[in-house]
Amino acid sequence: MKIYQQALTLRERKRGFHIITSEIEYALPQIAEISVGLCQVFIQHTSASLSINENADPTVRIDFEMFFNKTVKENDPDYEHDYEGSDDMPAHLKAVLLGSSVTIPIRNGRLALGTWQGIYLCEHRNYGGQRNLIITAWGT
Repeated sequence: MKIYQQALTLRERKRGFHIITSEIEYALPQIAEISVGLCQVFIQHTSASLSINENADPTVRIDFEMFFNKTVKENDPDYEHDYEGSDDMPAHLKAVLLGSSVTIPIRNGRLALGTWQGIYLCEHRNYGGQRNLIITAWGT
């Protein structure tokens, strides 16, 4: 079995949903050496998350942002954790709803994503800064 791991620092992005599939593939070219396996992508932050979804129509990403902003509102007076601003606790809640990792099958040296699927960085902060990922791929 082959196991590869790479840290990746993503540049700062504005709040929203951003497709990062190509950055992940570029960061770990050893995926091409795996015929059958798995790739896990993990984000080392609690105010951003990862997801897999529609990669073709950018309005999907706009609608995701709209939905999460309606669902997890800022400036809720019941939040106690607001040390870093009005987007602080909502960012943590959004991240826990979406999750900190995704796992993608590897088939014939490629990520086996569906035709219309991409890996998203879900940035929940107005100024989240750079985001750190750990990408691990293993298989035969």
